[in-house]
Amino acid sequence: MTGKKLIISALVLALVQIGFLSWIIAGRAAILRNGKEVLLKVQPVDPRDLLRGDYISLNNNISRIPVKLIANIPQGKLSSDDTSIVVRLRKGADGYWQPTIAWFGQAPAPAGPDEADIAGRVAEGWGLRDADATVAPDYGIDRFYLPEGEGVAIQDDIRVRPFGIKLALASDGTAQIKALMDGDKTLFEEPLY
Repeated sequence: MTGKKLIISALVLALVQIGFLSWIIAGRAAILRNGKEVLLKVQPVDPRDLLRGDYISLNNNISRIPVKLIANIPQGKLSSDDTSIVVRLRKGADGYWQPTIAWFGQAPAPAGPDEADIAGRVAEGWGLRDADATVAPDYGIDRFYLPEGEGVAIQDDIRVRPFGIKLALASDGTAQIKALMDGDKTLFEEPLY
């Protein structure tokens, strides 16, 4: 009887783990399939991860948000806490989306039809006193993994012509990288599953 209970417990645990992983994958696929698309301009940082292969580490045009764009900094607040941030984006004339305003916590109203919100986190310790200062939100979109041997060549190309990442944004601002773009050309696209 004890052996039977152990087997049943192991099967239930395996099903829970499979269900949890499936839920994560399905959530990511839903964002990629149904999310609002935005294009960000990127610059490379480093093309290699010893454990996972080639990637480009992306520094994009929303990697640094000017403090003067954050609308709800409490009076007298000198530095950031570990907190969430929402950055409202609007498509520019060049096709790349730019930050227009940001809020710690949540946006006071939903984004309009020609806007999109991206959610991130700001670490503790960023100075908020100087209007020329910036904060560096973490959106979870700082790396794009590539097929073996592609990272160095792409990093070299990014230094001489414009590249971008196409994002898919869920309604809550969660972002997934959908594709790596070379101008108007899609270089690599993330599969749904």
